[in-house]
Amino acid sequence: MARRSSSCLWFSPLSSLFLPRGDTLCYIVALLSIFSLIVHQLSFSSVAAESHFEGFDAEDDETLDDDSLQLTDLPLRSTPPPTLTKSEPESHHGPPDPNPPTTDLSQPSDLPPKPSSTSFEYWDEDEFEGLPVESPPETTKSTENVTPADSDSDSDSKTSPEPKNVNSSRSYTVEIVCVSFLIIFIINYFTGKRENENIALAWAAKFATKHSIFEKNFSLLGVGDGEDSPLLLKEGQNVFKFYASGRRFCQGLLATMELQSRHDLISKLYNMVVPCRDEITFEIYMNDDVMDQVVFALAKKKAAKTMQKEVRDLQRFASLVLPPSNRKWVVEDLSVISESKEVAGDLITETVLDQVFGEKAFEKFGKGFISMHFSDQHLGTHKKMLMFKFALPDANHMADMTRLVALVPYYIDLIGRYKLSSQAKSKTEAARLKAAQEAYKEYQNARQEALQKKKAERRKIMEEAEAKLSAEAIRKKEAKERARQMKKAMPKVKMTRAG
Repeated sequence: MARRSSSCLWFSPLSSLFLPRGDTLCYIVALLSIFSLIVHQLSFSSVAAESHFEGFDAEDDETLDDDSLQLTDLPLRSTPPPTLTKSEPESHHGPPDPNPPTTDLSQPSDLPPKPSSTSFEYWDEDEFEGLPVESPPETTKSTENVTPADSDSDSDSKTSPEPKNVNSSRSYTVEIVCVSFLIIFIINYFTGKRENENIALAWAAKFATKHSIFEKNFSLLGVGDGEDSPLLLKEGQNVFKFYASGRRFCQGLLATMELQSRHDLISKLYNMVVPCRDEITFEIYMNDDVMDQVVFALAKKKAAKTMQKEVRDLQRFASLVLPPSNRKWVVEDLSVISESKEVAGDLITETVLDQVFGEKAFEKFGKGFISMHFSDQHLGTHKKMLMFKFALPDANHMADMTRLVALVPYYIDLIGRYKLSSQAKSKTEAARLKAAQEAYKEYQNARQEALQKKKAERRKIMEEAEAKLSAEAIRKKEAKERARQMKKAMPKVKMTRAG
């Protein structure tokens, strides 16, 4: 038994190494394909270079030797006589040079003797009229002066196509890199999409299925009316929504999961540099007749400062609440923003301190807490709302946020039954009245600005139209305006009928 267990222990890592599964297998296949493309390109370029340059210099030397032998073996023709036939006036050639240049007919001793001047028998004077006769010995000299350096330059010029192969290999390298990036991008798209879907399904399986928290507190789960309706609504590759309704004190609940863009390779690389977490936001739409005048927020210190500056209702009605000295309070990492100390003390109960927000409980169960915000002055169609924001764990550790999710139905009941004292209510009503007056003033000012802007635009249009009118039309318009002003300035006479 001991040998069998030890062999199993040795075999399990080897099996995981040689038989990869899932995303690891996809990445290994992608890397092997990229490596095979690179090896194929390198072997192709090396074979092409060898086939192009092999034996090339030897053939050039042979052709050069043959050319030199043919040039030296040719018989040289003697210089034709300087006499030329007279050209016709219609000819476009100029007159011939009366003193043609004399050429040196001396040749090396190793060349064969010159042929006799019998070649003049084939000279036709009528065929080449008015053309000066060129001396062929110069060409022979130029051919005789061919040196090995010239042959080397010819061979170099023939071997010049080498940079073309280098450029082609470089272009193939760029294509290989682009294809490799495209393959990795496609693989990352499908693997990231599947990972986000697994996280959303793991959350729904934990909290939205039978005998779960939301199934016990809401009568309708999902986006449809039937039993087979889907629990989650997918709005994007990283956005999933869950809806629940059928509970007292509220009209419904909307949960929005905003996950990392794992399907986007560029976003994934950016998240490696700038870490980002998966988040879920709960929005509970409370009934108008149950929620009292409450403005309250609880968040981490940095987020609390941002919320107080940016959220309008917190900026108008609430302020930071210092921890009291005569009772237990939240941990130091959290800050409380409330309209009054009474509201803060009533909403932070002993139960939530023991379950989540206490010093001992927060270290174990509150790591995913971000913020919660209750307000009866929320901007939008629904004024009275409760909002919770938590960080999502991975798919295998969804149970870690059970106590955070349990805060949602707990505070729905607490806010639905909560009533302010008369003293606190009078203060909140005075604050809301003042805020309403300020809002009305802002509305009036905005309306006046809009009217003035409209009048200025109309005046500008009229001035532009007057600028386009003629002098006669302007004179008639001024006379009409003057008559209207005189009629307006005349006293009004009331005509009465005599009795």
